[in-house]
This record gives sequence, C-alpha cells and structure tokens, in this order.
Amino acid sequence: MNKENSPFTPGNPVPVELFVGRSEQIEELIRYVNQTSSGRAENVFLAGDRGIGKSSLASFLRYYVSTQKNMLAVHVFLGRVAALEAMVHHIFEQILKEVKGHVWFDDVKNFFGKHIKEIGLFNISVSFAPPAEDLRELVSRFPEALNNLLKKMREQQIGKKGLLVVLDDINGLVEKAEFAHWYKSFADEVATHYPDFPVLMMLIGLPEKRDILSDRQPSLMRIFRVVRIEKLSDDEVKDFLSRAYAKAGLKVQADAMEVMVRYSSGLPFLMHEIGDATFWRDSDGFIDRLDALSGVIAAAEKVGEKYLDPKVYRAIRSERYKSILRTLGHIHIGRSFEKKTVEASLNESDKKVFHNFLKRIRDLGVIEPDTEKGRGTYRFVNEIYPLYIMMESQRSQKIG
Repeated sequence: MNKENSPFTPGNPVPVELFVGRSEQIEELIRYVNQTSSGRAENVFLAGDRGIGKSSLASFLRYYVSTQKNMLAVHVFLGRVAALEAMVHHIFEQILKEVKGHVWFDDVKNFFGKHIKEIGLFNISVSFAPPAEDLRELVSRFPEALNNLLKKMREQQIGKKGLLVVLDDINGLVEKAEFAHWYKSFADEVATHYPDFPVLMMLIGLPEKRDILSDRQPSLMRIFRVVRIEKLSDDEVKDFLSRAYAKAGLKVQADAMEVMVRYSSGLPFLMHEIGDATFWRDSDGFIDRLDALSGVIAAAEKVGEKYLDPKVYRAIRSERYKSILRTLGHIHIGRSFEKKTVEASLNESDKKVFHNFLKRIRDLGVIEPDTEKGRGTYRFVNEIYPLYIMMESQRSQKIG
C-alpha cells in the first residue's frame, strides 16, 4: 500500500478538523471571546503540562474566532524569547502577516510606518523591522499601540470586532521579573484608560510558570482567567485516532485501537507519536494488533529520544542512579510500582541512594505518587516511559 502523508502531526498542533474533546474549556473560552467582541478586555492563562495539547486548543480557538466571530487572531510562539522588546516585535510582525492579503492591508501597513519590508518572491511575506529605540517605545506604549491599530481596522469597510493574541510557550519570559511587572502595568492601563478595548490576551505556559508569575507579582493572578487542561479520556483518544485513520482511508481492528489508546495515556503528544508510528508500519490498509504493538515500540523509541534521553539519561550523572534505572527496566515493573518491591531487587549500594533517586526522577517529571494505591507506591506519568526504560535496560545488557 502506497502512502504519502500521515494524518498525525507529532510535535505540532493538531489540525482543526481532527480536534477532539476540551468541550468544557472551549465553552468557557467562548464566553470570554464574546465579552471581548463586545469591547471588554480579557486576560486568560491557559495552563497544562507538557504535551497535553495547549497549543492545539489555542489553534482551535484562533480558527473559531477568525471564522465565527470576525476577530483578528494571531498565535505567537515565544519559546526562545526572554526580552519584552522581542516579544512585542513578534506580536506585531505576526499581526502584519495575518492581515497580509486583506483588502485593508495597505492601511494597516501604513500604520506601522516605514519599518515594513515585503520580502520573498513576489513580496509574499512581510517583515517588521523597527530600530531598537522604537521597539522600546512600543513596549512602554503597548496598550496605546494596540488601541490605535484597532481604530485603524474599524475605519475600514471590512473591519474586525476585536483581536485575539495568543502568547504561546512563555516559559522563558516568565523567568524575567520585568515581564510580570510589565503585564500588570499593561492590564492596569487598559482597565483605567480604555473602556472599549476588544482584546483577548491569552498566555500559554506550564502550571509552575503561572506560580512563578504569581510570586513575581502577587496581584497579577487576579487579572487572569485561569483555564487548566488535563488528560483526554479514553473515549476522546479513541475518537481522535478513529477520525485520523478514517481521514487516511485506514481501518482499525478493535484490539489494535485498545493498544493505542492504552499507551497514549490520555496525552495528545503520545497519541500523535503512536498514531504516526503505527500508520507507517501498516502495509495493507488494515491496522491490526501486531501493527499497533509495533507502532507503540517505535513510538517509545522516539519519545525516549525526545524526552527521556535529554531529561533523564543525560541529566543523571550518578552511576548508582543509572544502575537503578537498569534495574527498573530488568524487573518489568509496569506503569505502577511499589518502592519496597524495587528496593528488594537492588544491591546494597543502590539501596542507599534509592530514596534520592526517586525524588530526582519525580522532580524531572518521570514519575508521580500513585495516591490510589497508597503510600510508597509510584507510577510513571505515561505508559511509554517504562517501556523505553525496559528497552534501554535490554540494550545495556547486550552491550555489557
């Protein structure tokens, strides 16, 4: 069977047509969108663990407000941004790119002055390149700049009812105390000087980053509507996988679906890794249990290389810790394990550091307490991590 394109997108937001779940969060966000379109500024913090689907939800919201609410929506990725000037630069450049092609683009372009460059073949893209002093001015007068931009858009025959700005992956910015103070000033100025300010600012970050913001500026958290997303249910994972494979014209056996749902652990990033690996391993257009198991093993390799290798295997320097990891893999503990069971399989040297080892990999986000099974019991945060640890242990045994 010839295949060209996988319906899965590991490492990227899910296509809108395959988006599933999050109905409660979507309903809440739409309430804030409606209030924004009527002129009320809103500030949202979308929080969730890594790989939980925050960017996919933001992409879905962006699509919704663009098509259903006649709002201008931009999704700005700030993974490596740590300075306010760079953040503001990214926001306005993304706005320019979003309005490129609209009949009123020239008017918006004129609003930005001489710092706009049309680049690429046939001028198909734009770049916002102001000098450093102008960027600093934009940072300090950000509410005014956004308000003037909104006025310019309203003057056009085809205007927009508001603006959605998604600031994704703000983890680097949050580490800077100036960001918390700047955002508080921004929100305060909007509240006191701009009664009609149809802008929804949505920050996306890890829950612990929200806590850091709160520590930096305690009163800041009162400004935000906090929306938290958790793991998907098994039914939602099944719905997603079914839609994706149907889009590719593939059929899935029931027990193969069961395998993929189990190892996805309700995590969107694992759904895509497992779905994609299984897609490429199938050869007859009908995914059976063997295809699914082969896909899970291949996905475990990729997930381990992306997440466990840099986060655990390369981060852990202690030979004793590495020895414990190999033991964990050898005894096939599964997803959940009791501390005393593993301890019984350790040598005396490893036992002395086992408590510290558990704390270390817990801090690294690999395991968590299994409160349902009682004290002294832990579980891996997903089904793939213990599989990769077992595979790594088998490899080390062969090398040894």
